[in-house]
Amino acid sequence: MRKPLIAGNWKMNKTISEAVQVVKDLKNAVDGVTDVEILICPPFTALCAVNNIVKDSNINLGAQDLFWETKGAFTGEISPSMIKDAGCSYVLIGHSERRQYFGETDETVNKKIKAAFLAGLTPVVCIGETLKERENNVTFKVIEKQFKCGLTGIPPEYASLAVVAYEPVWAIGTGKTATPDQAQEVHSFIRKIYGKIYKAAAEKLRILYGGSVNPGNVSELMKKSDIDGGLVGGASLDAETFAKLVKYSK
Repeated sequence: MRKPLIAGNWKMNKTISEAVQVVKDLKNAVDGVTDVEILICPPFTALCAVNNIVKDSNINLGAQDLFWETKGAFTGEISPSMIKDAGCSYVLIGHSERRQYFGETDETVNKKIKAAFLAGLTPVVCIGETLKERENNVTFKVIEKQFKCGLTGIPPEYASLAVVAYEPVWAIGTGKTATPDQAQEVHSFIRKIYGKIYKAAAEKLRILYGGSVNPGNVSELMKKSDIDGGLVGGASLDAETFAKLVKYSK
Protein backbone atom coordinates (compact mmCIF):
# COMPACT_ATOMS: atom_id res chain seq x y z
CA MET A 1 0.00 0.00 0.00
CA ARG A 2 1.48 3.33 -1.08
CA LYS A 3 1.34 6.04 1.58
CA PRO A 4 -0.06 9.31 0.16
CA LEU A 5 2.36 12.23 -0.05
CA ILE A 6 1.21 15.84 -0.04
CA ALA A 7 4.11 18.14 -0.96
CA GLY A 8 4.22 21.92 -0.89
CA ASN A 9 6.49 23.77 -3.31
CA TRP A 10 6.85 27.32 -2.03
CA LYS A 11 8.79 28.45 -5.13
CA MET A 12 10.27 31.98 -4.77
CA ASN A 13 8.07 32.99 -1.85
CA LYS A 14 8.56 33.72 1.86
CA THR A 15 11.36 35.47 3.70
CA ILE A 16 12.94 33.54 6.55
CA SER A 17 10.67 35.11 9.17
CA GLU A 18 7.58 34.51 7.03
CA ALA A 19 8.58 30.90 6.43
CA VAL A 20 9.10 30.32 10.14
CA GLN A 21 5.64 31.64 10.97
CA VAL A 22 3.91 29.56 8.29
CA VAL A 23 5.64 26.37 9.35
CA LYS A 24 4.87 26.95 13.03
CA ASP A 25 1.20 27.32 12.14
CA LEU A 26 1.33 24.29 9.86
CA LYS A 27 3.03 22.14 12.48
CA ASN A 28 0.19 22.83 14.90
CA ALA A 29 -2.48 22.30 12.25
CA VAL A 30 -1.24 18.86 11.13
CA ASP A 31 -0.10 17.55 14.50
CA GLY A 32 -1.15 13.93 14.83
CA VAL A 33 -1.54 13.24 11.12
CA THR A 34 0.04 9.85 10.41
CA ASP A 35 -1.82 8.46 7.39
CA VAL A 36 -0.40 11.05 4.96
CA GLU A 37 3.24 11.98 4.49
CA ILE A 38 3.81 15.73 4.54
CA LEU A 39 6.57 17.56 2.67
CA ILE A 40 7.38 21.25 2.35
CA CYS A 41 9.99 22.78 0.04
CA PRO A 42 10.84 26.36 1.10
CA PRO A 43 13.46 28.56 -0.61
CA PHE A 44 17.11 27.70 0.09
CA THR A 45 17.49 30.71 2.40
CA ALA A 46 14.83 29.40 4.80
CA LEU A 47 15.80 25.72 4.93
CA CYS A 48 17.87 25.76 8.11
CA ALA A 49 15.40 27.93 10.03
CA VAL A 50 12.47 25.77 8.95
CA ASN A 51 14.37 22.60 9.78
CA ASN A 52 14.82 23.78 13.36
CA ILE A 53 11.02 23.80 13.67
CA VAL A 54 10.03 20.65 11.78
CA LYS A 55 12.74 18.24 12.92
CA ASP A 56 11.30 15.46 15.06
CA SER A 57 7.82 16.31 13.69
CA ASN A 58 5.64 14.67 11.02
CA ILE A 59 6.71 17.26 8.43
CA ASN A 60 9.52 16.43 6.00
CA LEU A 61 11.79 19.06 4.47
CA GLY A 62 12.83 19.29 0.84
CA ALA A 63 14.80 21.61 -1.43
CA GLN A 64 13.55 22.98 -4.75
CA ASP A 65 16.61 22.03 -6.81
CA LEU A 66 20.24 20.93 -6.57
CA PHE A 67 23.42 20.74 -8.65
CA TRP A 68 24.92 17.39 -9.56
CA GLU A 69 28.52 18.08 -8.50
CA THR A 70 29.63 17.61 -4.90
CA LYS A 71 31.74 20.77 -4.72
CA GLY A 72 33.72 23.17 -6.89
CA ALA A 73 33.68 26.46 -8.79
CA PHE A 74 29.96 26.58 -9.55
CA THR A 75 28.91 30.01 -8.34
CA GLY A 76 25.33 30.14 -7.12
CA GLU A 77 24.74 26.40 -7.12
CA ILE A 78 23.87 24.18 -4.15
CA SER A 79 25.31 20.68 -3.77
CA PRO A 80 23.41 17.60 -2.56
CA SER A 81 25.48 17.43 0.64
CA MET A 82 24.67 21.08 1.43
CA ILE A 83 20.97 20.31 1.07
CA LYS A 84 21.31 17.23 3.25
CA ASP A 85 23.22 19.25 5.84
CA ALA A 86 20.39 21.81 5.94
CA GLY A 87 18.02 19.06 7.07
CA CYS A 88 16.43 17.98 3.80
CA SER A 89 15.39 14.45 2.97
CA TYR A 90 13.74 15.28 -0.38
CA VAL A 91 14.56 17.43 -3.40
CA LEU A 92 12.46 18.56 -6.37
CA ILE A 93 14.09 17.88 -9.73
CA GLY A 94 13.04 18.97 -13.22
CA HIS A 95 10.16 21.26 -12.28
CA SER A 96 8.58 22.78 -15.38
CA GLU A 97 9.67 26.27 -14.31
CA ARG A 98 13.27 25.07 -14.14
CA ARG A 99 12.86 23.62 -17.63
CA GLN A 100 11.12 26.74 -19.00
CA TYR A 101 13.24 29.52 -17.47
CA PHE A 102 16.59 27.98 -16.55
CA GLY A 103 17.49 25.53 -19.29
CA GLU A 104 16.77 22.29 -17.43
CA THR A 105 16.87 19.31 -19.79
CA ASP A 106 16.16 15.60 -19.51
CA GLU A 107 19.92 15.07 -19.41
CA THR A 108 20.53 17.45 -16.50
CA VAL A 109 17.51 15.98 -14.73
CA ASN A 110 19.15 12.57 -15.02
CA LYS A 111 22.42 13.84 -13.52
CA LYS A 112 20.57 15.47 -10.64
CA ILE A 113 18.52 12.35 -9.86
CA LYS A 114 21.68 10.25 -9.63
CA ALA A 115 23.39 12.86 -7.44
CA ALA A 116 20.36 13.02 -5.14
CA PHE A 117 20.30 9.26 -4.61
CA LEU A 118 24.04 9.14 -3.93
CA ALA A 119 23.57 11.79 -1.23
CA GLY A 120 20.71 9.91 0.40
CA LEU A 121 18.03 12.31 -0.82
CA THR A 122 14.70 11.23 -2.31
CA PRO A 123 14.13 12.94 -5.68
CA VAL A 124 10.68 14.17 -6.65
CA VAL A 125 11.02 14.03 -10.43
CA CYS A 126 8.70 16.39 -12.30
CA ILE A 127 7.40 15.65 -15.80
CA GLY A 128 4.56 17.07 -17.87
CA GLU A 129 3.37 18.43 -21.18
CA THR A 130 2.60 21.97 -22.36
CA LEU A 131 -0.83 23.06 -23.60
CA LYS A 132 0.41 22.98 -27.20
CA GLU A 133 1.69 19.44 -26.78
CA ARG A 134 -1.63 18.29 -25.30
CA GLU A 135 -3.58 19.96 -28.10
CA ASN A 136 -1.32 18.23 -30.63
CA ASN A 137 -2.07 14.85 -28.98
CA VAL A 138 1.57 14.13 -28.12
CA THR A 139 1.14 14.04 -24.33
CA PHE A 140 2.15 10.39 -23.97
CA LYS A 141 5.09 10.77 -26.34
CA VAL A 142 6.41 13.76 -24.35
CA ILE A 143 5.87 12.02 -21.00
CA GLU A 144 7.60 8.84 -22.16
CA LYS A 145 10.64 10.75 -23.44
CA GLN A 146 11.00 12.84 -20.27
CA PHE A 147 10.55 9.78 -18.12
CA LYS A 148 12.92 7.44 -19.93
CA CYS A 149 15.66 10.04 -20.49
CA GLY A 150 15.39 11.41 -16.97
CA LEU A 151 15.55 8.02 -15.27
CA THR A 152 17.98 6.20 -17.52
CA GLY A 153 20.75 4.38 -15.67
CA ILE A 154 19.10 4.65 -12.25
CA PRO A 155 20.20 1.57 -10.23
CA PRO A 156 17.33 -0.87 -9.56
CA GLU A 157 17.84 -0.61 -5.80
CA TYR A 158 16.77 3.04 -5.99
CA ALA A 159 13.83 2.42 -8.33
CA SER A 160 11.12 2.09 -5.69
CA LEU A 161 12.42 5.04 -3.66
CA ALA A 162 11.86 7.75 -6.26
CA VAL A 163 8.75 9.93 -6.41
CA VAL A 164 7.36 11.16 -9.73
CA ALA A 165 5.19 14.27 -10.05
CA TYR A 166 3.03 14.63 -13.14
CA GLU A 167 2.46 18.32 -13.66
CA PRO A 168 0.68 19.35 -16.85
CA VAL A 169 2.37 22.67 -17.56
CA TRP A 170 -0.90 24.19 -18.77
CA ALA A 171 -2.41 23.66 -15.30
CA ILE A 172 0.37 25.20 -13.18
CA GLY A 173 -0.60 28.53 -11.64
CA THR A 174 -3.43 28.97 -14.14
CA GLY A 175 -6.34 27.81 -12.03
CA LYS A 176 -6.95 25.09 -14.62
CA THR A 177 -6.74 21.50 -13.42
CA ALA A 178 -6.65 18.27 -15.33
CA THR A 179 -9.82 16.34 -14.61
CA PRO A 180 -9.36 13.37 -12.30
CA ASP A 181 -9.83 11.09 -15.31
CA GLN A 182 -7.23 12.98 -17.38
CA ALA A 183 -4.74 12.83 -14.51
CA GLN A 184 -5.43 9.14 -13.84
CA GLU A 185 -4.89 8.32 -17.52
CA VAL A 186 -1.39 9.81 -17.47
CA HIS A 187 -0.53 8.43 -14.03
CA SER A 188 -1.50 4.93 -15.18
CA PHE A 189 0.65 5.38 -18.30
CA ILE A 190 3.64 6.44 -16.15
CA ARG A 191 3.27 3.40 -13.91
CA LYS A 192 3.16 1.09 -16.93
CA ILE A 193 6.35 2.63 -18.37
CA TYR A 194 8.03 2.27 -14.98
CA GLY A 195 6.95 -1.34 -14.82
CA LYS A 196 8.59 -2.10 -18.16
CA ILE A 197 11.90 -0.77 -16.82
CA TYR A 198 11.83 -1.68 -13.13
CA LYS A 199 9.08 -4.34 -12.95
CA ALA A 200 7.82 -4.83 -9.37
CA ALA A 201 9.06 -1.39 -8.27
CA ALA A 202 6.24 0.18 -10.29
CA GLU A 203 3.66 -0.78 -7.68
CA LYS A 204 5.71 0.96 -4.99
CA LEU A 205 6.31 4.13 -7.04
CA ARG A 206 4.40 7.14 -5.72
CA ILE A 207 3.09 9.40 -8.49
CA LEU A 208 1.88 12.84 -7.46
CA TYR A 209 -0.37 15.17 -9.39
CA GLY A 210 0.72 18.80 -9.66
CA GLY A 211 -1.30 21.56 -11.27
CA SER A 212 -3.53 23.95 -9.30
CA VAL A 213 -4.29 21.40 -6.58
CA ASN A 214 -6.55 22.90 -3.90
CA PRO A 215 -8.89 21.80 -1.09
CA GLY A 216 -11.79 21.79 -3.53
CA ASN A 217 -10.39 19.22 -5.95
CA VAL A 218 -7.92 17.13 -3.94
CA SER A 219 -10.39 14.50 -2.72
CA GLU A 220 -11.64 13.63 -6.20
CA LEU A 221 -8.09 13.41 -7.52
CA MET A 222 -7.00 11.18 -4.65
CA LYS A 223 -9.80 8.70 -5.31
CA LYS A 224 -8.02 7.60 -8.49
CA SER A 225 -6.01 4.41 -8.14
CA ASP A 226 -2.72 5.72 -9.54
CA ILE A 227 -2.73 9.18 -7.93
CA ASP A 228 -0.71 8.96 -4.73
CA GLY A 229 -0.63 12.58 -3.64
CA GLY A 230 -0.16 16.14 -4.79
CA LEU A 231 2.64 18.57 -5.57
CA VAL A 232 1.03 21.80 -4.42
CA GLY A 233 2.11 25.32 -5.35
CA GLY A 234 0.15 28.40 -4.29
CA ALA A 235 -2.15 26.52 -1.92
CA SER A 236 0.85 25.44 0.16
CA LEU A 237 1.80 28.99 1.09
CA ASP A 238 -0.98 29.31 3.65
CA ALA A 239 -0.81 26.95 6.62
CA GLU A 240 -4.56 26.59 7.04
CA THR A 241 -5.16 25.86 3.35
CA PHE A 242 -2.30 23.38 3.12
CA ALA A 243 -3.48 21.61 6.26
CA LYS A 244 -6.89 21.12 4.61
CA LEU A 245 -5.12 19.45 1.69
CA VAL A 246 -3.20 17.17 4.02
CA LYS A 247 -6.46 16.25 5.76
CA TYR A 248 -8.43 15.65 2.56
CA SER A 249 -11.55 13.48 2.80
CA LYS A 250 -10.89 9.93 1.68
